[in-house]
Amino acid sequence: MTSIQSLEFKDGKLYLIDQRKLPEKLSMFECKEYKDVEFAIKDMVVRGAPAIGVAGAYGIVLAAKKFLDLPKEEFLEKIKESAEIVGNARPTAVNLMWAVRRIMNVLEANKDRANSEIYEILLDEAKNIEKEDLETNKAIARYGNEIVPEGATILTHCNAGALATTGYGTALGVIREAHYMGKNIRVFADETRPRLQGAKLTAWELVQEKIPAKLIPDSVAAVLIRDGKIDVIIVGADRIALNGDTANKIGTFMLSQMAKDFKVPFYIAAPISTIDFDIKSGKEIVIEERAATEVTHINGVRIAPEGIDVYNPAFDVTPNENITGIITEKGIMRPPYLENLTKLKEEKN
Repeated sequence: MTSIQSLEFKDGKLYLIDQRKLPEKLSMFECKEYKDVEFAIKDMVVRGAPAIGVAGAYGIVLAAKKFLDLPKEEFLEKIKESAEIVGNARPTAVNLMWAVRRIMNVLEANKDRANSEIYEILLDEAKNIEKEDLETNKAIARYGNEIVPEGATILTHCNAGALATTGYGTALGVIREAHYMGKNIRVFADETRPRLQGAKLTAWELVQEKIPAKLIPDSVAAVLIRDGKIDVIIVGADRIALNGDTANKIGTFMLSQMAKDFKVPFYIAAPISTIDFDIKSGKEIVIEERAATEVTHINGVRIAPEGIDVYNPAFDVTPNENITGIITEKGIMRPPYLENLTKLKEEKN
């Protein structure tokens, strides 16, 4: 078993694996203050909904550290301003907003304490969020292992592994678990254009773990599904609506439609913190559009002509009717999603 820790808070700083430099180089990106965290999230130094959430929580901690010596009212106001900035670094992944909100609720409950005490309390809460994420991932993996047949060939998209979380993974965590349990699985990993998270990150993790795998261009997946070469598809999520509609990396919807047409089980693996209980359907999910250069360039080298317009949405929404099940730390949610996720919301409250 290989241990991959995507982030670490140490000596008053947040250290992140710089995912922009993988697989050529494993190096750490140092965040000394909250603006460094905002940049790291925006520029995808850190990515993956759970990892972004944990990084965001530590971003608020760094803000508290930066403004520690200010008078109380100004201290609190500066943290609130910082939380707004960090929380809006990327608009689609709900875990970021969830983690920032959780930290700010703790701040509100302790605002009458000394600044130094508040800092320590916020740091403890961020550490709790980090610890809970790892435990959640392992629970998702255990439940997800139930749906992986012996000798299965699994297709996955983007990166929902240790790098996208605090150290185990959601979709890739399920794959890890099946591998550790000796199920003799094989994996096809989509390259995931335009940022190539499948080629750069998922493939790197699979190699580290020595899991039998093949990297494929995104456009190969449809042929494999049509020809009966895929037993199950497992992907992650950035936001799940109350009716089960799921936003994930662009290209996921295409896979889900092919899976539905050719009767291949299609699963989402995600923590309950990725479910946005406040929105009724995927129509309410804001889809981030990223820079044109992600499409016109690869690793800084231009591959498209000057002057061409680009449409580059980072995510798409998979309708709930295409989803066989949503694997969470509380078990596998199945249709009818609106009814079952509403029950989950009531239990949570």
